[in-house]
Amino acid sequence: MMGLGSAIGAGLFLGSGQAIGTAGPAVLVSYAIAGAIVVLVMRMLAEMASALPSSGSFSVYAEAALGRWAGFLLGWLYWFMLIMVLGVEVTGVAGIVAGWWPGVPQWVVAAVVVALLGGINLVGVRQFGEAEFWFALIKVAAIVGFLVVGALVVVGVVPVSGSVLGDWAAHGGFAPAGWAGVAAGLLAVAFAFGGIEIVAIAAAEARDPRDAVARATRTILWRILFFYVGSVAIIVALVAWDDAAALVSPFVSVLELAGFDGAARLMEVVVVLALLSAFNANVYGTSRMLYSLGQRDDAPSAVTKVSRREVPWVSVLVSVFFGVVAVGLNWLLPDSLLSILLNAVGSALFVVWLLITVSQLRLRPRLEAEAARSGEPMRLRMWGYPWLSRVTLAALVGLAGLMLSDDAARAQIVATAGLVVVILVVYALTRRVRPGRG
Repeated sequence: MMGLGSAIGAGLFLGSGQAIGTAGPAVLVSYAIAGAIVVLVMRMLAEMASALPSSGSFSVYAEAALGRWAGFLLGWLYWFMLIMVLGVEVTGVAGIVAGWWPGVPQWVVAAVVVALLGGINLVGVRQFGEAEFWFALIKVAAIVGFLVVGALVVVGVVPVSGSVLGDWAAHGGFAPAGWAGVAAGLLAVAFAFGGIEIVAIAAAEARDPRDAVARATRTILWRILFFYVGSVAIIVALVAWDDAAALVSPFVSVLELAGFDGAARLMEVVVVLALLSAFNANVYGTSRMLYSLGQRDDAPSAVTKVSRREVPWVSVLVSVFFGVVAVGLNWLLPDSLLSILLNAVGSALFVVWLLITVSQLRLRPRLEAEAARSGEPMRLRMWGYPWLSRVTLAALVGLAGLMLSDDAARAQIVATAGLVVVILVVYALTRRVRPGRG
């Protein structure tokens, strides 16, 4: 449920409309391609996590495969990415909830969210997992309900007017923008699947981490792909891709088409829960990554302090504090510094995926050798190694090429490249101060 909840967020409920408007109904191809890439990347991560469970996850694996610099880079890049996302999520929740009660200032809503979910993360990992389970359950129930209603409309059980199913020709056909539109749609949806990597981070605190990550990743990936592709298929069947007003909130448009008058408010509630769920999971992810960096002497040792319940409370507080700073940036610098930082976040996940793939290619022979020595076989393996891993690497390189051909995506790559350079410079400086580090 944590994997489902962390990957199904506002990007699906709100961002899918932008992707549909870019590629038309052919966005289904974009989702299928992006989903296949994510499934393969996560399979590789799951292979490493089931063999070497660690709160540092892909940062630890990159360090083992490529060197200390790679672990330092991935750990701090991921921490920074989630910190900025925390600010965006809290700002989104505050804006929606303050609209329900006009007399309540947005900062009060933001403060309550930070205090409540930060407190849950401080109490213990069991409480975090319980909260995330219920957040995820509500979101999954909402999507299942949407799929049922949408399917009933498509097959004619619920009669409606204005359906564009079978009338795509009047709107430019299945692929109105051609393969260029599919490529542009691919950029819009590729990072919508981000968040599922929290499963590998959380595996280290499971009762049986090797079995837990294997069981989770065997089912979660396909369910997420089903929810995404299924939801978008319903939308493109019932909403014209060139109807910009309807695509602002496509889930609301479909439900209103089916006769649900309160659909707009219902989806507002679902989006708020999606953002709260993502905030909850990202506080967990940032704190554990920071804790892992501290354990490897890549962050101040204070962040490794744990409570009696074994919660890295300093790391949680540091992550929450910088999340609040990100909230302030959202309100104070919406069009200057913030846009640069958010652009850097935009393609940071791409760097994570790329280094996960390279790390798995390098680590797999070592993992097999260790399994042979111990006499205990690997619990989970990447399909078709090494060829399918290499195909995934080539697909990611191809995706980078597509990003460079798109003006907005190119700006994200440039900003992320700048952030990567800054982190590596900091790493070089820390090595100079402490030359004994590897």
